[in-house]
Amino acid sequence: MPKKSIIDFQKMKAGGEKVTFITSYDFPTAQFAEAAGVDMILVGDSLGMCVYGYEGTIPVVMDQMIYHAEAVRRGAPSVFLVGDMPFMSYQSSLEKAVENAGRFLKEAGCDAIKLEGGVRITKQIRAIVDAGIVVMGHIGLTPQSSGQLGGHKAQGRTVESARLLIEDAIAVHEAGAQMLLLEAVPPEVGGLIAELLPIPVFGIGGGGETDGQLLIVSDVI
Repeated sequence: MPKKSIIDFQKMKAGGEKVTFITSYDFPTAQFAEAAGVDMILVGDSLGMCVYGYEGTIPVVMDQMIYHAEAVRRGAPSVFLVGDMPFMSYQSSLEKAVENAGRFLKEAGCDAIKLEGGVRITKQIRAIVDAGIVVMGHIGLTPQSSGQLGGHKAQGRTVESARLLIEDAIAVHEAGAQMLLLEAVPPEVGGLIAELLPIPVFGIGGGGETDGQLLIVSDVI
C-alpha cells in the first residue's frame, strides 16, 4: 500500500476510521509492521528501556535515535515514520530544536517528529513547523519530565489537572502541531480532547475514543 500522509490521517479522523500506530526500534520489527499494514510507526525514546535496558528515557541521545530510525526506515519504507525527540534535544534553544528535528528527516528519512510538553514548548513547536516539519505533540504523562509529575502516574484525574491538559492540547494545536499523543489520561479526558481538536489525537493509555492507539512493540510481543 502507498505510504499514508498527514492528509490521509485527517481524512481518517473525519470518517471515524482508527489509525493503527506502533513503535519499532529495528529493521526486522519494522518489516513486520509494514507487512501487517500498520499506518504509522514511532521510533520512540522508549527504546531506552526496551532496547538498552535503561531505567527511563533520560539517557537516550540524538545519535541513538537517528541510528534506530534509519534502521526502521529501511525495514518499513512505505509506512509513515515519526522520530521521537529525546531529552535535551529541543529544550535549550529554538535553533537546536529545529536542527535536531531536521536530522530525523535528512539522516533517517522520517516523515514527522514528536516532542513532549504542552504550553511550555509552544515556541519550539512553532519553530519546527516553520521549518517545514510535521510535528506530533505529546502531553499527559510525559516520561522525560516524569520527575516533576511525581513518577510515571496517570494524569488528568482531577478537574484541575484535566483542565490543564485541555489547555496544553489547545496550545499544542494552535502552535501548529498536526497530531497529538495523549499518554496515561482518563478515557473521558482523551475522548473530550479528540472531539475538541480538529487534528488526529492518539492515545497510549488514553481511552478508546481517541483517533488511534499507540502500542509499544515490546509490550505486544
